[in-house]
Amino acid sequence: MRNSILSMALTGVLVLGAAPALADWTLDPERSAVTYVTIKSKDIPENNHFKEMHGRIDGEGRAVVTLMLDSVETLVPIRNERMRQILFETTNYKEAELRAQIDPKALESLPVGQIQRLAAECQLSLHGQTQTLTLSLMVGRLAADTLMVATTEPLLIEASKFGLSDKVEKLREIAGLKGISEAVPVVFVGTFVQTPAANP
Repeated sequence: MRNSILSMALTGVLVLGAAPALADWTLDPERSAVTYVTIKSKDIPENNHFKEMHGRIDGEGRAVVTLMLDSVETLVPIRNERMRQILFETTNYKEAELRAQIDPKALESLPVGQIQRLAAECQLSLHGQTQTLTLSLMVGRLAADTLMVATTEPLLIEASKFGLSDKVEKLREIAGLKGISEAVPVVFVGTFVQTPAANP
């Protein structure tokens, strides 16, 4: 009996050791986008986006997406410069980083052509502050090695929670506007390509 139990235990260890590690996923920036909408003078909306980003979901479902704040694009050169220098202060804060935990098995088991809803808590780090937010996502498997992840609801970013209220007010004064909304909806669509997990 003792030998039987020992044999079963050894078999279990061998099976676990032989199990393949779940793959990593790397963000393809050319097929991804982070956009947000600003509202000025009460009812004038303007679309903005970031041109540079990178990201990864590792084999344990740890997701990280990093935006390069210097790459902000508002379609107006002087406004781009003001966003970099006054709002984001990119000399000191070059990146915004979002971290979340996603069930890796849900990603691996999703069949090609299928879509699944996921919810996840995330931590957004911006301008030296970190806030916990809730992500509502749609994940689709485009191919065996390709995932698309998109927000189903805009992520609402409030300037006051990241110490940016005075920066927004300064932008308003410089531009001579009646007002600029401090709450900004952000939308994310990301394409992730599967890469082999690194050996431990």
